[in-house]
Amino acid sequence: MSSQEFDLVVIGSGPAGQKAAICAAKLGKRVAISDRNRMVGGVCVHTGTIPSKTLREAILHLTGFTQRTFYGRDYSLKENISVQDLTSRVNMIVSREAEVIRAQLKRNGVALFEGATRFTGAHSLEIEGEDGAKAVQSAHITIACGTRPAHSPEIPFDSKRILDTDQIACLQRVPREVIVVGAGVVGLEYSSFLAALGAKVTLIDQRPTMLDFVDREILEALTYHLRRIGTTFRLGEKVIAAGIDAERDRVFAELESGKRVNADGLLYAVGRQANGDLLNLEAAGLQADARGRIQVNQFFQTSVPHIYAVGDVIGFPALASTSMEQGRLSSCHMFGIPALAMPELFPYGIYTIPEISMVGPTEEQLTAAKVPYEVGIAKYSELAKSVMLGDENGMLKILFERKTLKLLAVHGIGERATEIIHIGQAVMYYGGTIEYFRDMVFNYPTLAEAYKVAALAGLNKL
Repeated sequence: MSSQEFDLVVIGSGPAGQKAAICAAKLGKRVAISDRNRMVGGVCVHTGTIPSKTLREAILHLTGFTQRTFYGRDYSLKENISVQDLTSRVNMIVSREAEVIRAQLKRNGVALFEGATRFTGAHSLEIEGEDGAKAVQSAHITIACGTRPAHSPEIPFDSKRILDTDQIACLQRVPREVIVVGAGVVGLEYSSFLAALGAKVTLIDQRPTMLDFVDREILEALTYHLRRIGTTFRLGEKVIAAGIDAERDRVFAELESGKRVNADGLLYAVGRQANGDLLNLEAAGLQADARGRIQVNQFFQTSVPHIYAVGDVIGFPALASTSMEQGRLSSCHMFGIPALAMPELFPYGIYTIPEISMVGPTEEQLTAAKVPYEVGIAKYSELAKSVMLGDENGMLKILFERKTLKLLAVHGIGERATEIIHIGQAVMYYGGTIEYFRDMVFNYPTLAEAYKVAALAGLNKL
């Protein structure tokens, strides 16, 4: 088997792998990227970020969810929404995004291999595709192989009614009642999607609290909204068994407390398993931890200096946005190109219904650090634009130092919170104060105007 040689081979074509490959190609390097068959774009495009966010938009559109403020709680754009109604939009967007990525790689001269990849040595890889195995050699290798849903032996997955989050498209019909196990970001997102579709959702998590990194006031608002649309929370409860009651044609989950929950389907959303354990890392002198993650230094180098790792396979923060930047920075360091390190001011976007977003510390974190701060809040009910959009329940919250007025953090919940968060991020990066929001003119009517309202509210407290 003849071997092809490259300056860099990237394992995985998700956000981190794409940017690592394209950055190196723009530096004039010979670059190849590999991914599993029909998975160009990685989990992000095929089963993760793009499908879930497209599903969210389809649900909001077809249910008329945001228009119910005007037309009543029972308003729906389409009656009897089917799985096909939802997946048709998802499939179209997934296909389009995969083609965009293929075109980007081709335009930049990046060779694409499709197949399962494994190390055969510190500089060598074998890629097993539909047309047989290929051997490649590379001076450098970047691991960007992503993650897969974690499974539990207590959950008998059948890809029909008991599913993990990568199998959500396998639903045969929209369930009337559903159990969601796991109240992390993904579990909360899918719980809100299903509740918006009209399903009664029971959300179970063995932890007593949810999303500890999110501002408590924002989380309380999210919990309130999810309860309003039909979500029941069972926190501090552990699922010890699950299955299908054939006689009643129902799915059940038994809890450690002795309770039993019944529904039409069960979605398991407890964590992710990194794919580092599938690469035969030992052949390259590397090893992954029990969750398949690979340890790196601040430059994204592994313990083998010419091998880098980026994206979800290295753990926190495991966001598509941060993974893209990790990929670019790793290739810059690899080939000796100066680059600014990724600032800690990365934003979180949680695409629940309603969506929430944040940048910077929470009130709880500032209090623990003994930072004297003040709060300014703008309620969406005060903004003409949000009322036009049908969202009177959202809010934008800014935290700032009392003496210097320096902006410390921004937290938001409601329509387009993930979009407007970047205004606060920019001001924070340049060390600005909330006087910027007081003194600048914002288009009217816009949601961005919330910054001025919140700033004035905060200044009035001093």
